[in-house]
Amino acid sequence: MVRTAQAAIEAVDKEFEYTAYILGRSEIETAFLITLPLAKKGILAGLILSFARAIGEFGATLMVAGNIPGKTNTMSISIYNAFQSGNNELAQMLVLILILMSLLAIALTGKFVGKLEV
Repeated sequence: MVRTAQAAIEAVDKEFEYTAYILGRSEIETAFLITLPLAKKGILAGLILSFARAIGEFGATLMVAGNIPGKTNTMSISIYNAFQSGNNELAQMLVLILILMSLLAIALTGKFVGKLEV
């Protein structure tokens, strides 16, 4: 998220920011009124990629938060639990949902970035 957002913010033409300063805007006003709106596609792409990464997180959730039913659960932990309990149909359904969510995240990222690179 940070790298994607940082790249988007750094790509904003500095002339727009300098023009805002010349017209009397402060750094905070310039950031909120000029820089962030111009970098919003990159920031949104970073948010989508972060979400896609988070839904598949397994190790950190299991190690840090544990596997408390109903409290600390991610899609990958649900798939693991369904498979371990022998409920292969549920596990397969969850895998399909996770794949669809991942494809949606890729499509949305491509839309916000402007082109889809594979």
